[in-house]
Amino acid sequence: MKCFYYFKDKSRGRERRSAPQLKEQGKSDYSGADRVTKSSWSVSSTRSIPELYEEKAHNLRVFSYSELRQATNNFNRLLKIGEGGFGNVYKGSIKPAEGKGDPIIVAIKKLNQDGLQGHKQWVSEVQFLGVVEHPNLVKLIGYCAVDGERGIQRLLVYEYMLNKSLDDHLFNKAYPALSWKTRLQIVLGAAQGLLYLHEGLEVQVIFRDFKASNILLDEDFKPKLSDFGLAREGPVAGRTHVSTAVMGTHGYAAPDYVETGHLTSKSDVWSFGVVLYEVLTGRRSLERNRPKGEEKLLEWVKQYPAEGKKFNLMMDPRLENQYSSSAARKIALLAENCLQKSAKERPTMSEVVERLKQIIQPFVEDNPSERSPETFENEAVDSDKPTKKIEPAASWKRRMNQLEKIGENVEGANRRRFMIMQRAEVN
Repeated sequence: MKCFYYFKDKSRGRERRSAPQLKEQGKSDYSGADRVTKSSWSVSSTRSIPELYEEKAHNLRVFSYSELRQATNNFNRLLKIGEGGFGNVYKGSIKPAEGKGDPIIVAIKKLNQDGLQGHKQWVSEVQFLGVVEHPNLVKLIGYCAVDGERGIQRLLVYEYMLNKSLDDHLFNKAYPALSWKTRLQIVLGAAQGLLYLHEGLEVQVIFRDFKASNILLDEDFKPKLSDFGLAREGPVAGRTHVSTAVMGTHGYAAPDYVETGHLTSKSDVWSFGVVLYEVLTGRRSLERNRPKGEEKLLEWVKQYPAEGKKFNLMMDPRLENQYSSSAARKIALLAENCLQKSAKERPTMSEVVERLKQIIQPFVEDNPSERSPETFENEAVDSDKPTKKIEPAASWKRRMNQLEKIGENVEGANRRRFMIMQRAEVN
């Protein structure tokens, strides 16, 4: 789904210093200039992201364009692993910073040369990801900024996330279905990432584009938030909101933000509620190809209230009833709280994380490797428990092992193609 841009931001930024490699940008796009006066940062009480970035900029590697072109075999389309509105992402291989050791597999985003907006988002990613550091946020390794005969080149180099995104595993039937336990771990990790942004830094960060495709998954399916192109600094000193041009993704943006342009951390909370329902149902927030009445997820789920007898009918059929109905109902209730019309009535991310831990703890902390799918369902005592017969654990495991092997074969084929091209490049 594409990002939207409701109205033009006519405000002008103040001059602000940045790290030497970014001086060419001149004015910072993220100095707080897009706030209304009452929501301006108090310089005496906190520092801005560009100021914090200056302290940590030395931690990022600065790559030449030729290095990254070689790392991706001249941006070979066979190495393309993602595509967004502001650029393509390629799988690549770079040398370690010290020059010794095995090559490092990375993800390289090459922004389209489409003008100011893409450049602003590139600057935002460098500055925000140069400051933040958390297990549930993707790591930025470095960047490339070159203005030459080929035009303006802006690239970002991230840690490589083997299992792509939550979006891929929820909605692409070519991938094996995510188990109930894995889904719980993913939503908890994503919530902890948002909590860190909201409360764990000297300055509050509002992610502003929280959605399934921006939740990447590593080799252990640990979630990490990615794509900070739309992130913004939050209000301080008791101020209520940030006033900014409305941007985000249809189906995930909070209605109060869309209507007023007033951005708060509760805007992220709304988006988190949408993703919770996507995880439960296996449906996207917006699907135009579905029958009328089912296109908008938040409208459709109203037919299946968390405390109603039909609730289990909305659950993702790919789970094949291998989930705890009681835990799913609690998560749905939490989603409803996150989706309150009034932003003030929505919980904070610290409250969300605490509630998720209470719901999830029985499934992810008590010998999770020994818990069979049946355990989840047996722990839920509901009058409307699905009547569909649950298949034996052995059969379920055989089916899942088969799907996992299919996934490994696909990844193995991609890896072999990559190594062949790398050897050809060396020769």
